[in-house]
Amino acid sequence: MTILVTAASGQFGRLVVESLLTRGADPATIVASSRDTSKLADLAARGIRTVELDYARPETIAPALEGVDTVLLVSGTEFGSRAAQHQNVIDAAKAAGVTKLVYTSATRATTADFAIVPEHKATEEAIAASGVPAVIVRNNWYAENYAADVARAAETGVIASSAGEGRVAGASRVDFAEAAAVVLLEDGHIGQVYELGGDVAWSYSELAAAASEVVGREVTYVSLSTEEHVAALEGFGLDAGTAGFVAAIDTGIRNGVLAESDGTLSRLIGRPTTPLVDGLRAAVSVSAAAA
Repeated sequence: MTILVTAASGQFGRLVVESLLTRGADPATIVASSRDTSKLADLAARGIRTVELDYARPETIAPALEGVDTVLLVSGTEFGSRAAQHQNVIDAAKAAGVTKLVYTSATRATTADFAIVPEHKATEEAIAASGVPAVIVRNNWYAENYAADVARAAETGVIASSAGEGRVAGASRVDFAEAAAVVLLEDGHIGQVYELGGDVAWSYSELAAAASEVVGREVTYVSLSTEEHVAALEGFGLDAGTAGFVAAIDTGIRNGVLAESDGTLSRLIGRPTTPLVDGLRAAVSVSAAAA
């Protein structure tokens, strides 16, 4: 079996590669791809084949899939273009005879009223229509999504959101990456749609309490209305469209989109998911080191 990990220079893809290696995959059976292969030099030095693959440039995809039977399609980051870009990979995977396509989707992607899911829904439908044997892993929120909020709270003592009392069954990115590695390596997952979330669904008040532990000062959760949230985001320099999109994510959280978890993630990885405070502490440390 040869496994291609797309976007392997990104935070998630790189963690998947590391998880594959930790779980015993031979480096020679892993192909790491990126739009810029220079960012994969360290993986190449460890015996992993590296290839160029740009979702937006189909001519790079077919060559990257040569000799590959298993593909991890990490969802793209170019909002508004993702469905079309993912379609390019799906088409190439079908043409190449890929026998397992794993896609990183979003929580309740086909049913939720949530700002980020339409492109995931379209991608899941495209995968189903293609007939390529597939596994869908629907990742809940990453603890790392709040690294900037926690770092800011070290100065302000505040985490502000319009998520109300909504709860988030989040986990650390490494937990979700490990689950992807398990699904890539193991037989028996074809046709499954996994809703992956942390063992504990937490509120924003609990997020603030965890942030307090991380930054060493009291952090308070300030609940905003959607209008107040949009105004605050625009005050930070976001354009109206982006501010509205970010606030719409909090509306989904307030309405419970991210609140559910049935323990599938911890069962797949064989351990409890990372506690919120530990995930935040690691995320803030990485952000500080990168700054």
